[in-house]
Amino acid sequence: MHVPTSGSRVTQVESPLASGHEIGRRDHPDDFEDMDRKLVLVVEDEPTLLEVACFVLESEGFGVETATNGAEALTRLRTSKLPGLVLLDLMMPVMNGREFLDEVARSPLLRPPPIVVLTAGDSMEIPGAAEVLRKPYDLGRLLETVERHTGGRRAGTRAK
Repeated sequence: MHVPTSGSRVTQVESPLASGHEIGRRDHPDDFEDMDRKLVLVVEDEPTLLEVACFVLESEGFGVETATNGAEALTRLRTSKLPGLVLLDLMMPVMNGREFLDEVARSPLLRPPPIVVLTAGDSMEIPGAAEVLRKPYDLGRLLETVERHTGGRRAGTRAK
């Protein structure tokens, strides 16, 4: 369920881990054909950073969906249209970025798009990440990274 937050593009999804329900899953290989390369899933718990990333990406014509923790991101990957890229913070509540990457690696039916990790830490090589950007990141570098992994931009795309 999408719940808009006052003055923010942050979208919240009920955590399947908190509710005790099994996370949805893709059961058929054709489910992976449903990918929008110009859609970016931003996984960030810090509202200001999330807002800035969404604003910049949407301004450049990318569709954006959001999650505030790894469990929400897994739900999106398993039940919604696949994005062309995941921007993933490492330090988050409920399920952090490393736990998210571990779960993705353990899930045989989950073939996610490239995952770019955003971190304030020193580690520049993280298993499961296509690339790592250090915080604070330059917005131009963020856009270059997104364009490289999604194959460019498309004007007028916006996910609701």
